[in-house]
Amino acid sequence: MDRNLALEFVRVTEAAAISAAKWIGSGDKNAADGAAVDAMRSRLNQIDFAGTVVIGEGKKDKAPMLYTGEKFGKGKNPAMDLAIDPLECTNSVAHGRYNAMSVIAAGAKKTLLNAPDTYMEKIAVGQKAKKVIDLEAPVKENIIKVAKALGKSLNEITVLMLDRERHYEIIKEIRKIGARVRLITDGDVAGAIAPSLEDSNIDILMGTGASAEAVLAATAIKILGGEILARFKPLKDEHTEELKKAGIYNLKKIYTAEDLAKGKMLTFTATGIIEGPLLKGVEFKSNSVITHSIVIRGISGTIRYITTHHHHHNI
Repeated sequence: MDRNLALEFVRVTEAAAISAAKWIGSGDKNAADGAAVDAMRSRLNQIDFAGTVVIGEGKKDKAPMLYTGEKFGKGKNPAMDLAIDPLECTNSVAHGRYNAMSVIAAGAKKTLLNAPDTYMEKIAVGQKAKKVIDLEAPVKENIIKVAKALGKSLNEITVLMLDRERHYEIIKEIRKIGARVRLITDGDVAGAIAPSLEDSNIDILMGTGASAEAVLAATAIKILGGEILARFKPLKDEHTEELKKAGIYNLKKIYTAEDLAKGKMLTFTATGIIEGPLLKGVEFKSNSVITHSIVIRGISGTIRYITTHHHHHNI
C-alpha cells in the first residue's frame, strides 16, 4: 500500500473523528454517526483511487450509512477493498463513555472479506498465543492454553468482551477459573487488537460482536502478528437471509485473520474520538483541535502513531 494513500486515509479518519467528537455527551447517537458518515464520505471522494466498501455499516437503502457496495474516489486506480466504521461506538459518543474511534481498513481488490454486516463469534490473541486458540474449544481450555503460552498464571489473564447479556455465562466461566474480565459497553475493534499490543494489559478478546468489526480488527491483528478466529452467528433470521444472498451458506466455517484480510497489501487506520485501549480522543483547544491516530501498514509492518494539530481556520 502506497505511503501517500495511507496518509490520505488518516486525513479521512481525522475528519470523521473531529465531526463526531462535537457530539460527545449530546445524547444523540444518530447525529454523531451522521456527522462522522458525512465527513468520511466527503473525504474519501476526494482521494485519487477507486474504493469499494466490501463490509460496512449497512445496506444501500439505509442511508446515510456508508453501505456495503458503495464506491468512493475520483480515480480508476488503485482499485481497493474498504472495511469502514466512521464512528465505532456511537453510544459511547452520545453518552460520553470510554472508547470510540473512526476506522478504515483497506486492501487490494478481493483481499477483504465481502459480506453483510451481521454478527460473529470471535476470539483474538497476540502473537505468542496465536497457535493455541480454538473457537470450538471450551472457554476454560482456551484461557489455560493462552496463559501457558504467555507464561502467566490464570489470575494474571485479562479477557475483554462486550457487556452483553449473551456473554453472562462466559463471564461466569472466566471468573470461576480465576481469570479477570474487563467489560466494554460498545465496539470491539480496539479490544480485539489490544492483545497484539504489548502494553495493552489485555490478553484475550472473546464473545460475539459485529462482523464488520471482525474484518477491521483482523487487518491490524494480522499485520501485528496476532490471530483472530471468527464464525458467523446471525442473531436474526433476516441476517441469515442476507448472508445467503451474499453467497455465504456455511455458517460453521471458522475464519482466520488471513481469511478476513488476505495478503500484505493492507493498511489499518484509526483516529480516536474518545480515549480507549488503542488511542487518545479528540482534544479541543482554544485555537486548535488535536487528534491522535494510528496507521498500521502490511507491506512495511510498521506502526505509526500520528498526533495532528488542526488550526480552527483549516477545519
